[in-house]
Amino acid sequence: MVGGLSAFAWLFWNLHTSLDPEKAMTNDGTNLDPWYDLYAERTAGLSASEVRALFAVASRPEVVSLAGGMPFVSALPTELLEGAFAKLMRDERATALQYGSGQGVPALREQILEIMALEGIRASVDDVVVTTGSQHALELVTKLFINPGDVVLAEGPSYVTAMVVFNSFQARVSHVAMDEHGLIPQALRETIAHLRAEGRTIKFLYTIPNFSNPAGVTLTWERRLEILEICRANDILVLEDNPYGLLYFDSPPPQAMRSVDEDGVVYLGTFSKTLAPGFRVGWALAPNAIREKLILANEAAVLSPSSFSQLMISEYLNTADWKGQINTFRGLYHERRDAMLSALAEYLPQLSWTVPTGGFYVWVTLPDHLDSKAMLPRAVRELVAYTPGTAFYADGSGRNNIRLSFSYPTPEFIREGIRRLSIVINGELDLLTTFSQTSPLATIPHKLGIITPPSNIG
Repeated sequence: MVGGLSAFAWLFWNLHTSLDPEKAMTNDGTNLDPWYDLYAERTAGLSASEVRALFAVASRPEVVSLAGGMPFVSALPTELLEGAFAKLMRDERATALQYGSGQGVPALREQILEIMALEGIRASVDDVVVTTGSQHALELVTKLFINPGDVVLAEGPSYVTAMVVFNSFQARVSHVAMDEHGLIPQALRETIAHLRAEGRTIKFLYTIPNFSNPAGVTLTWERRLEILEICRANDILVLEDNPYGLLYFDSPPPQAMRSVDEDGVVYLGTFSKTLAPGFRVGWALAPNAIREKLILANEAAVLSPSSFSQLMISEYLNTADWKGQINTFRGLYHERRDAMLSALAEYLPQLSWTVPTGGFYVWVTLPDHLDSKAMLPRAVRELVAYTPGTAFYADGSGRNNIRLSFSYPTPEFIREGIRRLSIVINGELDLLTTFSQTSPLATIPHKLGIITPPSNIG
């Protein structure tokens, strides 16, 4: 039970109220919060993401969760973490438990340079600002740049919590179309021209170019260069978010956009996917003027990022074979991706999906007649959870899409989860076929990296 409701009832209520504050009102139209009328206007943009609304139910042991993109932290060697902790407490206890710099521990920033060099980035240690996860860096950049009504350009679909952040600062999110090669440059040109004709102020382009969340697609090198040129010509900052870039399966993705443009790109990185999210350590690499404001904003928000977490990670990087550990994660996620694609091909061959070459996610397209958000409570009744596509658009699009995550469940659970999901989807399709003259399968759109289910996914 969750708060006196069944888990399924709680999920249904949460998903239907999290994005609509009016649905949290009582029957006589008054809000249950006595401070409701005193909040700042910008709080109207605060809402629980659909991903977060799933966690309480999806974490139940009987539910196969293909929803949240949680890394498989159990693959980390316990002895290395314990050794790093013991050494830290023995040698640097006073520093680890004390306040620190608003920019971050210098030794860790030096190590971050080594990590970014793997993706072609050359920078100074002074250019790095450590944050409380890259999510915090995203929030700080948005806070620095966005006035109410300003436009953020974002891939469509885009990272769910980025949408929450942008909305919380009263930005207008304008999505730019993607395909299997990532964001489409011509669509970016057209979107910019349209917004400028309306007199809109565009502040930055937000992109996850490597194994994007949620689509799983990777922006090609040629498009990276073209998009940078478009943004330079239009004085638009690029916010390059790269949580998954080192988690490739067969070959590395193209080098970072920041590797060819130091002045027009703010690069966001994190240890959440390649080490563990519990440390809450990320970073921003920014041009000088932006960097200075980021440090001030960081100090205003948290005073200083956790010295303990930073020094733990620094000790881990000093003592562990961290590149070998990333290779271990790659192998695990590769196996799980293959398990998901194999199960989709077996149980739901009538659908279409992306084939990621790294990262955590597969993006599935349903027939137009199906509504992934409305279907979710029925999926949970079948003890499987996914994230509806609407979570990844600011405008309510994506109702016939779902995001599936393969990072956390074992291959056996992934297969069982897809089998359960097929019961739900095939049941919905049977109903549509029964009550409609037109086959719903005829309306699966060919867009956003939709690829015919592969015959060989090894």
